[in-house]
This record gives sequence, C-alpha cells and structure tokens, in this order.
Amino acid sequence: MVGMRSEIRVMDAIDKRILRLVQKDASLSISEIASQVGLSQTPCWKRLQKLEALGIIKRRIALLDPLKLGLQMTVFVLIEIDSHSQQDIEHFAEEIAQMEEVLDVYRMAGDIDYLLRVIVPNAAAFDAFYKRLISLTPLKKVTSRFALEGIKTETALPIAN
Repeated sequence: MVGMRSEIRVMDAIDKRILRLVQKDASLSISEIASQVGLSQTPCWKRLQKLEALGIIKRRIALLDPLKLGLQMTVFVLIEIDSHSQQDIEHFAEEIAQMEEVLDVYRMAGDIDYLLRVIVPNAAAFDAFYKRLISLTPLKKVTSRFALEGIKTETALPIAN
C-alpha cells in the first residue's frame, strides 16, 4: 500500500486529466490527448510513458459488447471453499484465473470466500463451466446468481482531483 501512495503523489492535475481521457477512450491519439490537456505532443507522450512505467496504466484494451458476441448470460458465483490452507487457496486462485469465462475474481471477507463474475452464452455453457469449477478443489458451497439486466457497467475509475 505504501508503494501505491507514492505513485499517487507523483501525479499532478495534468496526469490525472490524461488518465481520465485514456480510461474513457484508449484509442485517442497523442495529438488528441495533448490538445485536450493543454500540452504539446512530446511532453504528453512522455507523461503517458511515465504512467505506464509506474504501472498506473496497466494496459490499453478494447471493450467489447458481450450481447453482440452471443454472450447472453452474466452469473455472479459465490464460493465457500472447504480448505483454507495456503496451498489450497493458491491452487484455487491459479486455476480460477485460467478460466476464460471468469471476468472478475474477488477474495472476500465474511461468509463468502470468493465472488466471481462469469459471462457465458447460455445455461448449457454455464453448466459446463460449473462442472469444471467444482472439480478444481473441494468446495463447501457454491451459489449462483443470474443477472437479469445490466444497469451499469463501468471500467473508468473515479480519479480524485
């Protein structure tokens, strides 16, 4: 956590404006970004390079529409694992990270050990995923919640001024 705080301190208002822009649209050219933040292209490019080198910008990606790709079903899977040994936790995390249907994995505090966001085309695909999931390691309880409608999905982080 200390490393994160030092990274945040190295950013000024222009860096934060750059971050707000690129997280909304990573396809913007250096020229477009520079113009919007009031810099020339070279200093803007250097700032982007610095933000990437610090790991603040992890990667630039394209966001796809799951429905247009036939991925009709979003499922939130709540998992209680049977064994909490360090080896079993690491094994489970490694295996779950390899499953392409899993978009997000969170280790949780409280009565649930893990929360997964899974996207699949249909119920049959989820059933196949579920069978692979329960074969990874002994699980105490698995509960699935099927999303009926996506109200808001955002990737842009709130960046304080």
